[in-house]
Amino acid sequence: MEESLDSMAADRLAMLQEQVACMADVCSSGGIVAGFPERMREGFVCFGIGLVVCHAGGFGFTLSGREHTARAGQTVFIPDGAYFKADGQSPGLAVSIIIYKTEPIRYVLGTMVQSVRLYSVMSPERHCVWTTGDEDGLARYVALIAPGLQPPDDFFAANERKLLLLSLTYRLCTLFKRKFIDGGSPGTRRTETFLKLIRLIDRHYMDERGVAFYADKLFLSPKYLSELSKSVCGYTVQELVFKAITRRAMALLDSTNKTVAEISDDFNFPNPSSFGTFFRKQTGMSPQRYRDRA
Repeated sequence: MEESLDSMAADRLAMLQEQVACMADVCSSGGIVAGFPERMREGFVCFGIGLVVCHAGGFGFTLSGREHTARAGQTVFIPDGAYFKADGQSPGLAVSIIIYKTEPIRYVLGTMVQSVRLYSVMSPERHCVWTTGDEDGLARYVALIAPGLQPPDDFFAANERKLLLLSLTYRLCTLFKRKFIDGGSPGTRRTETFLKLIRLIDRHYMDERGVAFYADKLFLSPKYLSELSKSVCGYTVQELVFKAITRRAMALLDSTNKTVAEISDDFNFPNPSSFGTFFRKQTGMSPQRYRDRA
């Protein structure tokens, strides 16, 4: 029985190595493994949100030029775009690993996914590894989100995975909020303001596109709010609103029979031509071409 479990863990690690090597949209160990795939040991630039839950033993790692260690009961958070290298491990190491891109699942993640990126700009050298108190819960997501187990054209399996990623992302938002805001981390006020902005955009983006509307709701100047948003997530307020509109428009084109004109009306564009110009600028293709792409 023990040999069988070891074999399964080895198979999972081999599959994870393939996923990371080809920079798959979702790279998951699918359960507990006894080490890191080769690319993570050699060092690489993370191409998504990365998590390593340590169940037993410990390991050293370098994150963006700084050396750290993780032990049993801790979780390592790897920001998108950060350099990571696993530098060594103790005997009996047991970890769960997942790296996933947010762009391919933007339809279900919504604007709130931007809050996941907050920790990468809030003293990442101090906050990349800690005991969340939810290590078992995070590991269960890793076990459930296992690419390669279902046929790639299985519509229901693919959408189940998207919903699991959505749920994991919101779980991370909860953990980061608890760590950075409720815990009184430096930059708390800025973070709270940004999260309020995200919630406002999610509620009003269909009707309100101007920065002034959101700044007025938050009792801030438009210039200050856009500078704050840019510093936190890399996008201005208007860019966030435009991304929310584009995501929703893509979803409507993908999943409904609404005409381009009807979708244009939903977003209060003056006419379908204006909507088409906006959509083409955001995506590089016309709404009809996007709908017909597959």
